[in-house]
Amino acid sequence: MTKAAPETADIAVAMRDVDKWYDSYHALNAINLSVARGERIVVCGPSGSGKSTLIRCINQLETIQSGTITVDGIELSSGSNVEKIRRDVGMVFQQFNLFPHMTVLENCMLAPTLVRGVSKAEAEATARRYLERVRIPEQADKYPAQLSGGQQQRVAIARALCMNPKIMLFDEPTSALDPEMVNEVLDTMIDLAREGMTMLVVTHEMGFARKVADRVIFMDKGEIVEIGEPESFFSNPQNERTKTFLGQISH
Repeated sequence: MTKAAPETADIAVAMRDVDKWYDSYHALNAINLSVARGERIVVCGPSGSGKSTLIRCINQLETIQSGTITVDGIELSSGSNVEKIRRDVGMVFQQFNLFPHMTVLENCMLAPTLVRGVSKAEAEATARRYLERVRIPEQADKYPAQLSGGQQQRVAIARALCMNPKIMLFDEPTSALDPEMVNEVLDTMIDLAREGMTMLVVTHEMGFARKVADRVIFMDKGEIVEIGEPESFFSNPQNERTKTFLGQISH
């Protein structure tokens, strides 16, 4: 049974008939998706299925050729409203993208002071609060190269949270990590989910999807093939492509 679409007033992200091309390659094909405020969506699918492109379009890291994307009631069109959207949409990438010449604390303070214009004292207090939240407050004065991959990714999450985003996007946040570091990042994301953050997560971590997702989306060849609540998605997938994918990753 698929969850009913959220009421309009409760929609954080709406994608309508979205198409994205790279020259002749159709990366996203007629995407329709509504994400409710506070909803946790996990997007999965084979490599090249369009899942990372989908979430990158939400904060205009990629531009679409047709259709509409509305984020927090603001329609993205022809590059307008991009900066406002990016203030309210946090993004965590596969690679940590931390500034190597800045300390952990400085990395977390940079965007709030530059983009939101908050004072350094306020930015520092916020940064320390979120470093505490991702369980690495003692790393504040270290440089990224002095941290493990899991710690760096938790800094990247804290840095995004320092902008007080309404929505968090995660693009395979554990794929660059050694296996023993994966859980520390997933645990941080689980805490966020429990606090009600609206989240779209591209991941192959199906245990995380079962535990956290309100809905799981399976994509293939630029299309949303199937959407379902975790229990039905994993135990009774409807589409043959979904069944094949789940069969492959369960071995």
